[in-house]
Amino acid sequence: MEDQAKVEPGRVITGIDGLDKMLYGGVPATNQVVVSGGPGAGKTLLSFNIVYNNAKQGIPSVFITLDETPQNLVRNIKKSFKEIAKDIDDLIEKKLIVVEGENPSTRLQSKSDSPEYTFGNIISDIESIVQSSGARVIVIDSVTLLKLLFGDEFAYRKAILLLTSNLHRMGVTTFLTVEMQSSERKGLRFPAEFFLFDGVISLYQEESEEKRTLVAEIIKMRGSNHSWLAAPYEITESGINFIGIE
Repeated sequence: MEDQAKVEPGRVITGIDGLDKMLYGGVPATNQVVVSGGPGAGKTLLSFNIVYNNAKQGIPSVFITLDETPQNLVRNIKKSFKEIAKDIDDLIEKKLIVVEGENPSTRLQSKSDSPEYTFGNIISDIESIVQSSGARVIVIDSVTLLKLLFGDEFAYRKAILLLTSNLHRMGVTTFLTVEMQSSERKGLRFPAEFFLFDGVISLYQEESEEKRTLVAEIIKMRGSNHSWLAAPYEITESGINFIGIE
């Protein structure tokens, strides 16, 4: 993992060597980056890996789960990343990693609160968590739930604009996962709201000779140049590994 002290000023590393090389040294600080992909692409795992790598460098980081409870999230992450499971526990105990969230059904089943009120509470919760933890890197998993919360496309886009504005005001670097309908590159269609964010990292699958290959591509990254090549990656017990990136 790249040493944070050697990173170009004004950038935040992902700590995933091949991905940082594709990003030409990391993500510009305070950028908001969408991590998109279909089922099984590893969006949550890659995003948690970024939180873990920054926490290992002593940078307080937060993972906010809107799709499952914090307990289930941590349990599932440790099942995938078995070799670093103990490190994950240690970093959580030291509060270098903070995992927050709630049962997602409570967000959608509450009939007494308007979507706007519920969304306002989500933003307020995020701000409180960032302030109390001193986090510089956060993940929101996943923004897809917000679209379900609003239903109306116009209201949803207004909410996304409000979210991006507040994240910039907090001064954090944010990764937001988004579920895509297709898991293959040829079927991907990027919604217009993606381009309200500073960056988009797309994860998808390629099929060749009955073999499935996971592939990552940086679609955009505001404030920085980046590689335009697609790169294969794998999910290992010690984290995400990009293959063949020099």
